[in-house]
Amino acid sequence: MRCIIVDDESPSREELKYFINNFSSIEIVEEFDDSLEALNFIESNDIDIVFLDINMPKLDGVCLARVINKFNKDFKIVFITAYKEHAIEAFELEAFDYILKPYSEERILTTLKKIERLENCEEKKYICDRVTLLKGEKMIVVNIDDIYYCKSSERETLVYTKDKEYTVNMSISEFYNKISGYNFFKSHRSYILNIDKIEEIIPWFNNTYNVKLKKLDIEIPVSRKNIKEFKHIMGI
Repeated sequence: MRCIIVDDESPSREELKYFINNFSSIEIVEEFDDSLEALNFIESNDIDIVFLDINMPKLDGVCLARVINKFNKDFKIVFITAYKEHAIEAFELEAFDYILKPYSEERILTTLKKIERLENCEEKKYICDRVTLLKGEKMIVVNIDDIYYCKSSERETLVYTKDKEYTVNMSISEFYNKISGYNFFKSHRSYILNIDKIEEIIPWFNNTYNVKLKKLDIEIPVSRKNIKEFKHIMGI
């Protein structure tokens, strides 16, 4: 995959380049400290990923993202910023990810792995877009995006769509790896939730959260172990 970095801070660019070059197979095609120069490059070149700072001179990253989204090119935007308050705008723009500065090594590596898993998934899209689940004795093919959440149950995993319950003969960790190229988050050792289905985040005991999903009367816990990553993802 090919990427560009758009960030007016040289140390930040260098740090990100280090992680990309040493921990992924992503090719850095170009880097920019000027968002308008980046815009001209994007218009005439094929790239897969834009690592984009928000606080940029001339044209800020959110505005640049709005412009380049109109190109209808198939690339992903990863915002890299010190400002968490733009997270909602980022997800409205369907950004692939949102990484806060100063960088956390674990957070960057998670994003790079997610990108590479998605690349592998896109190469075999006929395999990845759907998953076969069990409903009694029947094997039902379900779109992965239709899954709301999953729950561990002894040696199998319960999988829930908006109105149906299925099972899969895998541990919850095994099933999480199977669907990891999509917007799922393992919020608890017993739960996986679909980030795109979140409707409300509810503060809970010991600085944790419960998550309410759209159109479902259920709250999914976010454990203390996973709270830091969840807050990064959701811009809290």
